[in-house]
Parts: sequence; structure tokens; C-alpha cells
Amino acid sequence: MARKTGSHSEITGPRIRAAALTLFARNGFAAVSMRQIAAEVGVQAGALYLYTPDKETLLFDLLKSHMDELIATWDALPPAATPPARLEAFVRFHIGFNLDRADAVFLSYMELRNLGPANFATIEALRRDYENRLGAILHDGQAAGDFTAPDAKLATLAIIAMLTGVTTWYREGGRLSRDRVGDIYWDMVRKSVAA
Repeated sequence: MARKTGSHSEITGPRIRAAALTLFARNGFAAVSMRQIAAEVGVQAGALYLYTPDKETLLFDLLKSHMDELIATWDALPPAATPPARLEAFVRFHIGFNLDRADAVFLSYMELRNLGPANFATIEALRRDYENRLGAILHDGQAAGDFTAPDAKLATLAIIAMLTGVTTWYREGGRLSRDRVGDIYWDMVRKSVAA
């Protein structure tokens, strides 16, 4: 199928991804058709298949891109010197990064079940990879005597769940600023693992 006149892959591809992200987050993956995504972008439904073979692959690409960007952005930050400073940096990073990507976070938790086994395993592996970064901070903090947690893996999962939950209730311009939310969450996380 020929591309629509005036269409450019470097423009249309990202527009398709953005429309799919918004529609999947708003209506749920199962309720959104390729035809709806095409209409949102302003192309014929058949044109979508120039960019993705099917709807699941589109969802997978959105989830994988989110995890790849999350990990790469964290890894690019200069590491703090001590476990407590690293933990604070992680708390503030996780909140700030994900508040700017609330739809992607929502998909990562609510629509993961719509992936086939191979795609699911890939996303799960990326999630574990990211969780292991926090786990290493907690482990190093325990070894240094800065932190205590009866089960570091459970503490890792609990902290990430708590931090990620901010995206469900935070509203820009609300009662608390992003920085204040970061301060409060850092205080709660610090106290939860304090030695």
C-alpha cells in the first residue's frame, strides 16, 4: 500500500505510537482498534501496517521503549557516593521520570497481560533488570550498615510500587509540588529501610 501523500515515516511512526499510547491508556488495549488509531492519526487503517505488523506488537513496542528509556536514563546519571544518597537519587528519579509518562506507566501495569508469552517475558526481564538496580542499592546499604530490611527483594518491590503509585493520583498544579512529593516520599522510603 502506498503511503499517503505528504506522509513521512519519521513523523507518522511517532504519531501512531503517541495515538496508540493515549487510546490504550484511556480506553484499554482490548477496546481500541487499529482503525481507531488510524483515525486519530489521520491515515487509513491499512497504513498502520507499514509501521507495525499488529496491535500487540504496537503495545509491546510502547512498553519496551518505556522500559529501555527508564533504564538508560537512570544509568546515564552520575552515581551518588553513598547508599543513602543513591537511594534518595533513585526515589526522586523514579517519581520524576514516571510523572512525565503516566500513560506509559499505566500501560506497563494494566496492559501487560495482553502480551503473548515471548513479549511478556521480554518486558518482565526489563522490569527485573530495573528492580535489580534498586536491589543493589539496598544490598550495598545493608552491607554498609545504613539500611536494614528483613527481605531486600520484598523491600525493593514495595518501594517501587509505592513510588509508581504517585502517577495515579498526582496532578500538576495540585496541593503538592513535584519537589514536595519527592521530599515526602524520600522521607517515607528512608524511614522504611533505616538501620
